Amino acid sequence: MYQQYSCEEVLSAAERFAWRVEDLIGGERRLDFSKPFLPDSFTRLEAMTWLTPEQHRIANQIRGAGYLGMFGLVEEFVLPFVLDHVRPQLNQDDYRVRAFLSFAAEEAKHIQLFRKFREEFDGGFGTACGMIGPPDAIGRKVLSHHPLAVSLAILQIEWMTQRHFLDSVQDDETLDPQFKSLLRHHWMEEVRHAKLDTLMVEAIAAECSEKEREEAVQGYLEIGAFLDGGLAQQAELDAESFTRATGRSLSVAERDMFVATTHQALRWTFLGSGMSHPNFLATADRVHPGVATQLKAVAPTFC
Repeated sequence: MYQQYSCEEVLSAAERFAWRVEDLIGGERRLDFSKPFLPDSFTRLEAMTWLTPEQHRIANQIRGAGYLGMFGLVEEFVLPFVLDHVRPQLNQDDYRVRAFLSFAAEEAKHIQLFRKFREEFDGGFGTACGMIGPPDAIGRKVLSHHPLAVSLAILQIEWMTQRHFLDSVQDDETLDPQFKSLLRHHWMEEVRHAKLDTLMVEAIAAECSEKEREEAVQGYLEIGAFLDGGLAQQAELDAESFTRATGRSLSVAERDMFVATTHQALRWTFLGSGMSHPNFLATADRVHPGVATQLKAVAPTFC
């Protein structure tokens, strides 16, 4: 069912439920490296039965660091995109301007949170873990597409975040409470961002011709393919990080399995789970009728 969101309502929630980076990490708020960081549904490590319990935990924590690292990369292009969207509207609807500026401020806060997490992780984990990048190059590539294509990609990511926390993280009591707290507070703000980005997609689409909308959907798929290439590289980096952290030399078959399993897990985490979200599909279909059917056919590749 179609739901219309309100900038005034989103802004009110942002003001009521604000949090600070300093309240979430640092000082006595330490990561517990004796516990996993992510649910098994994000890592799919159970398929690798040759991992010892300790190696399973280490691989999980490597993936946890990559999970927040990936969000950090994404939000570095979301931030300028949102600012570019709101800039021409500064003299128009006050609630809309304030809501989108709050959106941008929260994305900047998330970037800071994830950088602070990485400092804490690197200090406690003890082994350097590779991460794709650099962020500015990834951002330039994504932002080179039509604004409607970019806004659709961002909306997918925001609904993806909701599915992750509500379906997998919220009720998992085995996870490190500190890491889980970071995910919860990130989710609290991304649920508002999903509403605002829905409004942004609709506003951009309203200014587009039918041909531009069709081309934007193709651009959205091209962004997904580009990000998928990055996920494949990240799977390779995670295998290298695992070898360094554990000292275990993987056989060719074990390494191939580690990389393939990790890549498919990443595809579900960052592409399939958002692409198949009902709210995302509903908005995409309003942009260009028939897109939801197309995406439902594509999504199993990323599951």
